[in-house]
Amino acid sequence: MHIAAEIVALVVTVLVVSAVARRLDWSAPLCLIVVGVAGSYVPGVPEVHLDPEVVLLGLLPPLLYSAAIQTSLVDFRKNRGAIGLMSVGLVVFTALGVGVVAWAVVPGLPLAGGIALGAVVAPPDAVAASVVARRVGMPRKLIRLLEGESLFNDAAALVALRTAIAALAGSVSLWQVGADFFRAAIGGAVVGLVVGFAAAFIRARMDEPVLDTALSFAVPFIAYIPAEAIHGSGVLAVVIAGLILGHKAPQILSGSTRLASRLNWQTIQFLLENMVFLLIGLQLRRILAEVGESGLSLLTLTWICVAVLAATILTRVLYLIGIGTVKRVKRRFLPGKVKVKIWPWRYSAVIAWAGMRGVVTLAAAFVLPADTPQRAVLVLAAFVVVAGTLAVQGMTLPPLIRRLRLPRPDPAEDALQEAAVLHDMTRAALAKLEEIRQPDDPPEIIQRLRDRLQHRADSAWEQLGRQSALAETPSDAYRRLRLALLDVERDQFLKARASGSADDDVLRRVLERLDIEESMLDREEAEPDVEGRELRTPAATAGSCKHLAHEWVDKEPSSADSCAACLEEGTTWVHLRMCLKCGNVACCDSSPRRHATQHFHESRHPVMRSFEPGETWRWCFVDKQLG
Repeated sequence: MHIAAEIVALVVTVLVVSAVARRLDWSAPLCLIVVGVAGSYVPGVPEVHLDPEVVLLGLLPPLLYSAAIQTSLVDFRKNRGAIGLMSVGLVVFTALGVGVVAWAVVPGLPLAGGIALGAVVAPPDAVAASVVARRVGMPRKLIRLLEGESLFNDAAALVALRTAIAALAGSVSLWQVGADFFRAAIGGAVVGLVVGFAAAFIRARMDEPVLDTALSFAVPFIAYIPAEAIHGSGVLAVVIAGLILGHKAPQILSGSTRLASRLNWQTIQFLLENMVFLLIGLQLRRILAEVGESGLSLLTLTWICVAVLAATILTRVLYLIGIGTVKRVKRRFLPGKVKVKIWPWRYSAVIAWAGMRGVVTLAAAFVLPADTPQRAVLVLAAFVVVAGTLAVQGMTLPPLIRRLRLPRPDPAEDALQEAAVLHDMTRAALAKLEEIRQPDDPPEIIQRLRDRLQHRADSAWEQLGRQSALAETPSDAYRRLRLALLDVERDQFLKARASGSADDDVLRRVLERLDIEESMLDREEAEPDVEGRELRTPAATAGSCKHLAHEWVDKEPSSADSCAACLEEGTTWVHLRMCLKCGNVACCDSSPRRHATQHFHESRHPVMRSFEPGETWRWCFVDKQLG
């Protein structure tokens, strides 16, 4: 009963603190650590002991799997070189650099013990960095790099930690270290591939979302345990299995199954990750009690923690400077012989500073054996690194990103890409509809399908006109009216349930239909409030379209702010488009009369552009391409 009450108390505390932190725009992990530290000194709060086996086997696999299934395998392949340098090279460099510093400042600590501490603090937490980065509008390719780094550097860090622990117990040769890394990588990769493809094969043949979700809960443990049993990297096995299943999900899973799996795993990730921060904070009192038995003075302990924290931050900065210097030297002295991709120094500065530590560091600290020299001091140093990086780097990263003026994600370009994808999907679906329709299919059903497909595409195009003064687009009006009708229908449903006029199973099916329809409404996504955001010219696709590639001479628009054809007919328009050949201004395809498209059919002028303020995208009617 006591254990159940403690678990409930932990969950409630995580929910309350996280909600307050989000409302106040504070760092939730840092707030949870502070609350945990304060709670450890409250009389009556039980002392918490984190078992290393529970952390590594019970918490780490599901956390890594949850992050892996949300990571783009396509983006990972594009950035695999940079991710390899960060997830392996930086881990080794940090472990050695911090290890030497710890060996120098901690009395009686062998070098292997210092390297063990370096391995513990080496892997940064991408969740903490990506949350800050998305809020302030950091370039997405940097976010992808940080997320990819965090997935694979955990494996390298734990292998380095295992090697350092073995060195504490006896001598370890360089050949043994290399063999251990090789065995961990190969073993983990093989197990991950086998489990990933086997799970994908089984899940593709499951029709029940509940069973599929239950199997997905078991996958990270099925990958982790066998990999560790053959002395491979369980972390690497989990990550590879997650990447495979996340990539194959659109092919093997139904929509309802993907939706259920996504929501369940997001909930698990939220609870586990935040609960670890709270648990670590609750243990500070016990850690300090153990440190008190070390005989070191407060000044010495402070010096040790500050030195380890500084070394952790500086090794990442120095490594990024070194990588950038080497690449620039290669490009200068080997021009044309070696293709070198160099990021601007501003990008490297942000990556170097986005090194907040998190769950893996906290978990790995408790893996240190009980007989490790100065173990309590090392755990305290790891705790300070996590709290210090979250406080120092986490709070200064947003101002740094703003100060460096990195190019931010452009909502206009996102809307343009979304409209292009949905346009192609609609064309393919309409073509398939004409192919599979039967002569006896009701014409009104065929038309209803066409209208639904066209409405979805039009709603995406309407997002491109958000900068106009139009208060409400047709899709906005449909969404507003349908939501109001759904509220009325739900009220009537509640009356039927209260009166008992229908069986409960029938009522549940009716409610499910309402929920599905509400989820299908094309909701407008709130744009993040990002300082200094500017609309940029969307990426052109003119390379494959001669009409878009043509240098069009500016024409005088036929109208400054209206569709003349709509005014003549007494109709209205949603957004305006201008023909680049003659300057004719007409209404878009979301408008009732679609005069821009009519103008193309009448004149055969191929390209029009948006005539809305702040928009420069173009559309080729002939090749049906955006630019």
